[in-house]
Amino acid sequence: MGEKFEKLKEENKILVMLAFFSISIGLWTNFKQLWLQDNSLNVTRVSQILSISGLFCVIALIIFSKKLTLKNIKKVITISILLKTINLILLATLNHTGYKMIIEIVTILDAVLENLIIISIYPLIVTIKKENTLYSKRKLVEYLFKDIGILVGGIFIGKTIAGFTINYNVCLLISILFLILSFVTILNIKTKVEEEKNSNLKEPLSYMIKDKIQRNYLGYVLISETAMNTGLGLKMLMLTNQLSFSDGNATNYLLLIGLIADVVGILALKYFTPKNSYVTVTIKFGIRFWLYFMAFLSNSLVSCFIAMTWSILISTAYENVVDAPYINRIPNEYQLVFTNYRYIVKAIGTSIGLFFAGIVYPFGIPNMLGLSAFFMIFQMIYAYYLVYLRTTQNLAKNKKI
Repeated sequence: MGEKFEKLKEENKILVMLAFFSISIGLWTNFKQLWLQDNSLNVTRVSQILSISGLFCVIALIIFSKKLTLKNIKKVITISILLKTINLILLATLNHTGYKMIIEIVTILDAVLENLIIISIYPLIVTIKKENTLYSKRKLVEYLFKDIGILVGGIFIGKTIAGFTINYNVCLLISILFLILSFVTILNIKTKVEEEKNSNLKEPLSYMIKDKIQRNYLGYVLISETAMNTGLGLKMLMLTNQLSFSDGNATNYLLLIGLIADVVGILALKYFTPKNSYVTVTIKFGIRFWLYFMAFLSNSLVSCFIAMTWSILISTAYENVVDAPYINRIPNEYQLVFTNYRYIVKAIGTSIGLFFAGIVYPFGIPNMLGLSAFFMIFQMIYAYYLVYLRTTQNLAKNKKI
């Protein structure tokens, strides 16, 4: 087994590490909202904690942007996984203790460490190999193994084994085991990073501000995260509290839809990506917008359920069109800094979306999807405009050639 692992290409070893990490994240994230609610935190407070977590992620990423380099990136990931493991063990011991403030602080710290690890993975891969297909592979591995994490939770939650009932906290402990496997895996990854050409944050920031495509792409990322989290940021609570799913059925539903979404993403990448990027954007976002809008107008929970299902199904598809071209056009020496800025923007968008989700949640799912649809109008405008800019730039380059 060890010899086979050693023969893997370095980028594939990183994907193996990401697979273990994603299983852990999928298992814990799936039950996090319910775990917090089970520890006497109401839905509004849960959304506030998740929103505040995003803001702290922004602060942490800004600080780490000055320290994180391609040369020390493996060390940072390794230490972060170790700290996250210790942090989750602490959280598990706090279950049903009533120490709400400590639980909130530990939850926020966990989110910061999780984001720091996630933003560091693709820049590390890029130092070895950069291509749109590999970017999609990285995302598909993340999505697929998160769903496997949900599968693990769905299998065990509520079951009684040897007189011992598997609850949210036990699932948290299982999540920690996969996190430890991720830690062991990264220890066995060998990286070779050349001396960086540029470690100055101001130069890549100036590049991104002056570049019209990158500037608009970051705007697209902000509004996309806001729209997604306004509609689905509290999906486990929406399913269990408002759509009357049990926690087990909600988990199985998300697992099934997530696995189908992974298949859809793979098939879309290989066979069903239209040559016209405008059509691709319409398929990914246009249909979702109309389903959300119709769910809002009809005020029907059935329509809401259909809209939510479609949104999850299409979530992994076409990232090679709506994300990868803008990420991979960044010079290698700016890639890490750009990824940091991108995740900072994502964290801000996520926080805004969760904040709105918490406010609108008491008024029902149709209103949550309706507000999300409003944000999606701007998301689609950005997406179409980016395709226009990219197409125009490519045509200009071809004429010069």
